[in-house]
Amino acid sequence: MNRRDAVFPAVPQALYEINRYSAAIRSGDLLFVSGQVGSREDGSPEPVFERQVQLAFDHLAAVLEAAGCTFDDIVDVTTFHTDPAAQFELITPIRLQAFGDPPYPNWTAVGVNWLAGFDFEIKVIARLP
Repeated sequence: MNRRDAVFPAVPQALYEINRYSAAIRSGDLLFVSGQVGSREDGSPEPVFERQVQLAFDHLAAVLEAAGCTFDDIVDVTTFHTDPAAQFELITPIRLQAFGDPPYPNWTAVGVNWLAGFDFEIKVIARLP
């Protein structure tokens, strides 16, 4: 059985060590990226929602870069929201900036009532170039 081929960004988040998980795992020609949140350097949540979302996308970009990928390589997205109705409009400009022009990846948005102090999380599957 193969060992996991873990990927970490050049500057890993504190949460990886605190909660003991890999930023992403390569498997064949796919990259499975763990949920990225808007954490500050110490692992605490960024209190300003829009900044928290931007940080989550920034963290995602760093993981993708470490694997040799970009947002264009993403095929599937799942996001988690603590208040989808109020938040989705605020997330849309950040999301569209990251993903650019169509065709967009698959996207599933899930409303949740707990994200360990965070209000937004994004996880993706990307095809390795």
